[in-house]
Amino acid sequence: MTEHNPDRMVLWPGYFNAKVSRRSGRRVPKEAAVVDPTLDGLAWAARQAGLSKLKRETDISHPKRPGAKEGRLWISSRDAAASMSLESKEQIMQSIGRTWRASQTEQKDAEKAAKSAGPKAGDKRARAQRKRVKAKGSKGKKKRQKWKI
Repeated sequence: MTEHNPDRMVLWPGYFNAKVSRRSGRRVPKEAAVVDPTLDGLAWAARQAGLSKLKRETDISHPKRPGAKEGRLWISSRDAAASMSLESKEQIMQSIGRTWRASQTEQKDAEKAAKSAGPKAGDKRARAQRKRVKAKGSKGKKKRQKWKI
């Protein structure tokens, strides 16, 4: 068990889970929550939000969620106050969550754009699929075969 250090605060990925209610453990509003949060994603979002002093601990479970080994992220309160100009843990979590959510929505939008663009011109498999669909969908009369005897 670690001793109390007022300069450090701990962040759990479960605090940012959009699928969980506030009562069940989410600590940020829906606008700052993400789907399927991970420790790596949390560390990345904290770095993007401006924090530099981070410490990751993997395979550790939150006391209220002992079955999930989600890990935790220790951040420096002084570093957060200096780099982000935020004092409270709630403000820091909301800032990190909004950064994380924005990147996640950008990634999903990029994936949707890539899917809707269709196959590329040189993609042989896609071209073959287009040919098969075209052949199946053609509504012409079948030609009779003439037997030569």
